[in-house]
Amino acid sequence: MGTLTGSTNGPAVNEDGDLATPFLRCLIRLIRAQDAHGAWEGKSDADLLADFILTKEQRRKIPIIGDPDPYVLWRLQNFYSCVGLVIEECTGLLASPIMTIGHEGFGRLLLTTGRLVVLSKTLRDVHRFGFETLGKLAETGTKMVDDAIEVIETYPDVARAS
Repeated sequence: MGTLTGSTNGPAVNEDGDLATPFLRCLIRLIRAQDAHGAWEGKSDADLLADFILTKEQRRKIPIIGDPDPYVLWRLQNFYSCVGLVIEECTGLLASPIMTIGHEGFGRLLLTTGRLVVLSKTLRDVHRFGFETLGKLAETGTKMVDDAIEVIETYPDVARAS
């Protein structure tokens, strides 16, 4: 086991714009796996992740009244599913996301492995879910994975319990 951060993983996006973190590579694989009809085949990896990027100005323009857009919920589900997949890649333990979101855009996310809750997060304003840059997207996902792995390493017996 171990964490994702460190010099061996490199920056989130290198100078050439290539996506370099294990988290972003996993997210891209997850999105491409859902392309049953090949509609995204010609899109670059950065184009696939572009919907996850929202500037502060774009975020302010999104109304938070009404039900969250289904596409936003899809991105949210992909993000947290990716966190679980990377945890599984690093630890060999299945990490399952459980997400509940009300029509106001508030909810809760739990990631469990075995009998252990490895990540618990309150979700607010999911209407505006996004990150300012690809680097922030990678940093946030990687930090969540690292925090979850730390919990698993602290309580390995509970994480492996069935």
